Amino acid sequence: MKTLNLSDYKIEVGDVWTKVNTFLNENTFSKLAVIVDENTVKDCLPIFRENVKGHSFHLIEIPSGEKNKTIATCQTIWQRMMEHGLDRHSLVINLGGGVIGDMGGFCAATFKRGMAFIQIPTTLLAQVDASIGGKLGIDFNEVKNAIGLFQNPKAVFIDPIFLKTLSYKELRSGFAEIIKHGLIADVNLWNDIVAVEDIYDFEMEDLIYRSLLVKQNVVEQDPFEKGIRKVLNFGHTIGHALESVALNSNKPLLHGEAIAIGMVCEAWLSQKENELSATNLKTISHYIIGLYGKSMLSETDFPQYLEIMSQDKKNQGKTINFTYLKGLGSSVFDCTSAEDSILDSLRYYNSLTL
Repeated sequence: MKTLNLSDYKIEVGDVWTKVNTFLNENTFSKLAVIVDENTVKDCLPIFRENVKGHSFHLIEIPSGEKNKTIATCQTIWQRMMEHGLDRHSLVINLGGGVIGDMGGFCAATFKRGMAFIQIPTTLLAQVDASIGGKLGIDFNEVKNAIGLFQNPKAVFIDPIFLKTLSYKELRSGFAEIIKHGLIADVNLWNDIVAVEDIYDFEMEDLIYRSLLVKQNVVEQDPFEKGIRKVLNFGHTIGHALESVALNSNKPLLHGEAIAIGMVCEAWLSQKENELSATNLKTISHYIIGLYGKSMLSETDFPQYLEIMSQDKKNQGKTINFTYLKGLGSSVFDCTSAEDSILDSLRYYNSLTL
């Protein structure tokens, strides 16, 4: 059992259920609601109910997936909150992946001007990324997280037992954020990652904790993403655009799959326009392609990618903002690149072979 102490809440990692029950018993809430989707209601809610005793919950079920991270789904959640009589003294428990964490937290933070919520993330992606930082939101007009706010949960409880409910693709998707944390700020984490061929061979509790330490260090320096916190967006400027376009195609990409491609492209930009060595670019590209395979990018989609990148929240004016790698475990933010170079980075990815 490991604990991360943040400014106004704690993240517990491990066999967390004694801590969950203590939290619920020591706080007085008028009502409790659990937000789930069709996957977590089947695979994760039984684990929750087996371990959390002596409390009654209102269940709010929503459809899964990034395509449903919309204002329309929020309206459904708010409507259910109204029907169940939730008020500002109620507690929302977000039991699910990043979509539920982001959207459930957003709905809790805005319903009747705000109620308490906790996160129980059930995917690796949510456990190492969405569980820390207080960023809540929904997608709008194909722009990821375009509508949102910063609001910390009352607590986060991470139990790796939920990872057993995931497919390999979902587990691998979350692993992209661990790779990112190693590349931007922890060379030892990166070296440990590339030394193991099968992600099932990792001791996940330790890996989750080490990954969260990287994000904690960054977030506490910059809680509202005004400066250094932007390094956490490595791979995301391009990756979010790829994910958004693919979402409306017959070959959608999971978040981590898109971010993996984005990291390869932005590593190429880091080598072309910053200090990353050609050797390190080759190492990064080889590892990511070996783990995630290839998804060829159609040049007919390139203009749409650029349009979505131009709407990125991190941009200043009309320039597209990136985080570049200076080396393995070292990064720099507020970097810009010409559109031709961005397109060349996509072509570099397409040129790689397995």
